[in-house]
Amino acid sequence: GMRYLRFTNWLSEIDRLSGPVEAIWFEEVRRHAGTDAAHVFGGLMASLTSWAELRGIPYQGVPVGTIKKHATGKGNAPKHAMIEAARARGFSPADDNEADAIAILLWAIETNGGLA
Repeated sequence: GMRYLRFTNWLSEIDRLSGPVEAIWFEEVRRHAGTDAAHVFGGLMASLTSWAELRGIPYQGVPVGTIKKHATGKGNAPKHAMIEAARARGFSPADDNEADAIAILLWAIETNGGLA
C-alpha cells in the first residue's frame, strides 16, 4: 500500500508544482516478465487512473509497440534504438526509461493523443 500512496502523493506534487496536469499518457505494458511485475503495474495503474478520475483528468495507456514504432519505425525496437531516436530529436535521455517517456510525449503531441 505505501508504494501506491507515495505514487499518488508524487502525482499531486507534480500537479501542484508544474500543473495543472491536463492529460496523462502512459506506457501500457500488456506482457510482464513475472507475477510480481504484473501486480505492481496493476497497482500503479489503478492508482494513476483513480487519481486522474477524481480530478477529471483524461488518461490513456499507449501500447509499447505503438510508442516504439512511432519513435523508430519498428514496433520491436531495442532499448538503444529508443535512446538514439530521442537523441536524434535533440533530447539527452539519461537512460532507456527517459527515452521511452520522451517518445510517449512526442507520440501524444504528434498524433494528438492518437487521434491524428
